[in-house]
Amino acid sequence: MKPNASGPSHPATKSTPRPVFALAVAGMALAWVVVVLGAYTRLVDAGLGCPDWPGCYGGFGAPETAAEIARAQAAYPDAPVDVAKAWTEMAHRYAATALGIVILAILVAAVRARLPWRLPLGLAALVIAQGAFGAWTVTLRLWPQVVTAHLLGGFATLALLWLLTLSLRPPPWRVDGASRGLSALALVVVVAQAALGGWLTSNYAALACPDFPTCHGEWLPPMNVADGFNIAQDVGPNYLGGLLSGEARVAIHFAHRVGAVVVVLVVGALAWKVGNRRMALVLAALLAAQFALGVGNVVFALPLAVAVLHNAGAAGLLLCVVAVNHAAWRDREAPPARP
Repeated sequence: MKPNASGPSHPATKSTPRPVFALAVAGMALAWVVVVLGAYTRLVDAGLGCPDWPGCYGGFGAPETAAEIARAQAAYPDAPVDVAKAWTEMAHRYAATALGIVILAILVAAVRARLPWRLPLGLAALVIAQGAFGAWTVTLRLWPQVVTAHLLGGFATLALLWLLTLSLRPPPWRVDGASRGLSALALVVVVAQAALGGWLTSNYAALACPDFPTCHGEWLPPMNVADGFNIAQDVGPNYLGGLLSGEARVAIHFAHRVGAVVVVLVVGALAWKVGNRRMALVLAALLAAQFALGVGNVVFALPLAVAVLHNAGAAGLLLCVVAVNHAAWRDREAPPARP
């Protein structure tokens, strides 16, 4: 591991208006809650806990009394009422709505304070798109393409809020400038692995390989890659529980395992080369925890707590890699002037 990179630290930017920074921090915290709630909602099969959008069985809360349940069942005869799942879905929607309000407040505050507004505007556009994907998740009945895009949108929102926070008040940590290319590659592979994880969970392939490190006792099990990664799945069927064959789900699961190995190699190399001991330790710890949680999901047959932590850990690893990229690229020296 290389020693800490030398050079002056970056003090907090005192000129940044406190309300804007506070809103960015609050938005990041709320985005984390939304990501974790989204994972929990998927894992308890509550994605269709409310068959309509933005309400729930025609209201803005889950039906609870006998009369409310009877009315809801009459209005939606093909969607049996499960109060617990309905409230889980609505809690996620409430949190996502609150996040949207905070992001819009960030945009307004940034414009009023005459701060750079492109990133806040991009966040506002992204959160509006997330609202649309949330609606399509329900109306298209968990179509895997939409579910995966919705998950990636949540991760992107969290990462951009973190980037905004870092930009408003640059932290003092420094990294080795030589790690820029590797940090960019690490960001690509972490995002790609998150996309594979979204595709895996939206197609219910988490337990397609019930053993580890082999899959059904084989190092290279029979799999159907074409069907597993068919992004032209039909719109219309209810995808709750998944519709793919066993071999198609094995292909997704196997690809996610291969992706995990790539992430370990690339992010592990980044931890070695980053030149900042604390950041290297955080990267290594998050990487080890993610790998252990992924193995635990298989060995212990997807315990809810472990699966939720695996999603939260993925978000944490993404934020750490974003922080490394921010530190690596913010201090790059200007190219020499041409004669």
